[in-house]
Amino acid sequence: MSTPEAAAPHDPLALESQICFALAVASRSVIGAYREVLEPISLTHPQYLVMLALWQHGTLPMRRIADMLRLEAATVSPLVKRLATLGYVERTRSSEDERIVEVSLTGTGRELRTTAESIPGRMMAKLDIDEQGLRELHATMTRLIAAVDASEAQGSDEAQSAS
Repeated sequence: MSTPEAAAPHDPLALESQICFALAVASRSVIGAYREVLEPISLTHPQYLVMLALWQHGTLPMRRIADMLRLEAATVSPLVKRLATLGYVERTRSSEDERIVEVSLTGTGRELRTTAESIPGRMMAKLDIDEQGLRELHATMTRLIAAVDASEAQGSDEAQSAS
């Protein structure tokens, strides 16, 4: 005998079946889980992302950091300012073009990397996910981002050709 829920037709607008809902809740939850791990090093999650970019690439122009993080430069600027206040980074004007602000790690910021190296493992434990699961999740999210990018590019192309 079936339950009324099983007999009911699938509702395409059911909240729990929406990818946007699942992604929003997962994003808030994971970022919230980072809070406890990042507090001892005085970083917020967005600041941590800036530090990750700098630990990986060294000195970067503010615009490049914004592009890498898919944020507006106006959003990245206060993050970098706070990191400079913490003594983790310094901002300098480019010698070739004074309009360009370059961000580099200080000695303290470079040393912080050693402490931060434990964060991915701590987060895997906190989220109860192993390395293989993490790789699979990352691959899925990367494909999703690429699909959205391709869709937006196609929409932009179509809008340009219509005008």
